[in-house]
Amino acid sequence: MCSRSFSPATEIPHLQGKVIIVTGGNNGLGKQAILEYARHGPAEIWMASRNLDKANEAIREIHAQVGGSILPVIKPLQLDLNSLDSVQQAARRFLSEARRLDILMLNAGIMACPPAVTKDGYEVQFGTNHLGHALFAKLLLPILKSTAASDPFADVRVVVVSSGAHSGAPKAGVVFESLKTPAEQMGGMERYGQSKTASILWTRHMAQMHRDIKWASIHPGVVNTGLQAGADGASLPVRVLLKVGKPLMMTVEKGAWNQLWASVSSEVKSGEYYEPVGVAGKATEQAKDMWLAEKSAESSEQATAASIATADEPADVGFDEHMEDSFDGLDWDDFLEYIKPIAT
Repeated sequence: MCSRSFSPATEIPHLQGKVIIVTGGNNGLGKQAILEYARHGPAEIWMASRNLDKANEAIREIHAQVGGSILPVIKPLQLDLNSLDSVQQAARRFLSEARRLDILMLNAGIMACPPAVTKDGYEVQFGTNHLGHALFAKLLLPILKSTAASDPFADVRVVVVSSGAHSGAPKAGVVFESLKTPAEQMGGMERYGQSKTASILWTRHMAQMHRDIKWASIHPGVVNTGLQAGADGASLPVRVLLKVGKPLMMTVEKGAWNQLWASVSSEVKSGEYYEPVGVAGKATEQAKDMWLAEKSAESSEQATAASIATADEPADVGFDEHMEDSFDGLDWDDFLEYIKPIAT
């Protein structure tokens, strides 16, 4: 399959009535994706960001770029993927206000940072790039599925921004014993590749388990974003290459094409991994291994289930006001019990 071009202005359809979440939406590819969506009339876009001040500033900038007398509805949503408790808080906030969810773009990420663990004790790149997103999607599955069931023409998508650098993962693809450690025995790019391999595998698994939703993972290309600035854990040759190669990198405007394409194109095959734009079949053998996908998904499910089991009891957020009849009267603990059989 040959690479193709993509024109957000003409190929993104009218998004009237649709609700969209983009993680990492205050800068880089996420911000560009929100800008392009905002030009096509969605009901709401939720900008998930760790820093609400930066999110609000980005929203003002997008409003200024879109212009017009009626500004698109863009809502900030605080989300720190380094903390599974923060992920739960973000999901609760969204579910307390939203009636549907049509596009979930899991875009946020970190790259090649020094060895560390998340607030929950997971290798920081795996925890941030993959596990936090896996929990977020798990908690949003009911509203994704109710949206898919609400209309025979509904087109519900989950797009996972992975990376061609998943090819730098360890030989096993995912070293499960390393996930609850800083994984200091690996290089920064190796840890990054592992996290992105896990995301591709998880996407394949979710596509098999939830066929009413279209799932895709993508590589945006080598894009000049702020992501490279945090690559302090990469080897010296890689850091030099990232620095001197900046003039050859894609612009953010073009870099967002593949994830936007995956969120709207009728050509997308659920579960597939795409390189830019719309090129399938280039994942590593490890990232195509369905046995490994099953094992990786099981590992992620155990980790997210443990985080839910140890979370403090939150307040009732009124699901009965906004979601399908089967949610009537559910408080958050009841909701977490409800999703257990459908989230794996």
